[in-house]
Amino acid sequence: MTSKYLKIEESNGLQYLKIDNPLAEATVSLQGAHVSWWRPKSATEDILWLSTNARFEKGRSIRGGVPIIWPWFGQHPTDNSFCIHGFARVIPWELVKSEDLKNGATKLALKMMPTQEVRKQLSYDFTLELIIIIGESLSMNLTTTNNSSFPFVISEGFHTYFYISDIENIKIKGLESAVLTDKVNNFKKDIEGEVITFSGSEFDKVYLNNSNDCFIEDEKFNRVITVKKSNSNSTVIWTPGESKAKKMGDMGTDAEWRRMVCVEAVNALENNVVIYPGKSHTIGSEIAVQEY
Repeated sequence: MTSKYLKIEESNGLQYLKIDNPLAEATVSLQGAHVSWWRPKSATEDILWLSTNARFEKGRSIRGGVPIIWPWFGQHPTDNSFCIHGFARVIPWELVKSEDLKNGATKLALKMMPTQEVRKQLSYDFTLELIIIIGESLSMNLTTTNNSSFPFVISEGFHTYFYISDIENIKIKGLESAVLTDKVNNFKKDIEGEVITFSGSEFDKVYLNNSNDCFIEDEKFNRVITVKKSNSNSTVIWTPGESKAKKMGDMGTDAEWRRMVCVEAVNALENNVVIYPGKSHTIGSEIAVQEY
């Protein structure tokens, strides 16, 4: 079965899945199974942030949308030449199936196509699959299956960039009293307060042993974005600040970074996942918007 709302387009040697159904529009790059854009038809403003300087090139991660984190978090533990946050976001995936659901949403099933270079980077055999449901909400479920005869350990997650009115306008709730690791301050451990607010400086914290949903309150946009999680025991909150944004090269105009915040459903650091032979593990995230 193939979705009647799906079109496949090609640009600069890359293929994109374009969805325009009764509930929402979305774009998914087959390189990296990367949701670069999603917007419900009912939304007043964009939901996902995408840099105006995002590079749609072979072997490059797209700056914005929902890059996948897999199979490591941050720098590779032994080789800094490898892609940050793993290679899943920069290699080809295959569209296995698309279908239209009774509620008007569109379901996509994708599977990673490991290259020889990828196989050299790992000592184990695996299958990696992603289910995306595009509707009034955006649902993503990433499943890793261990095809080896021994267990292996992975980090995983969704590095979601959210579009906001301004970084100093928003509040993030749901992580009250959570234990965190502050990457900006030499991985110092701390405990979060009641509500997360931002001053405009760099903010990069990993909240550990926490499966709570998060809520991005944006009074200027008159909305709350809910980030639901399943089988995710870490959450990352990140904004680069002005200095780091200027150094990155693909963050857009000087002030463009102020219109984004990352709220990431992950399993990382001490929440890495062990997958045993013949077993599978699925991490999920669902994004929904409520305007008021």
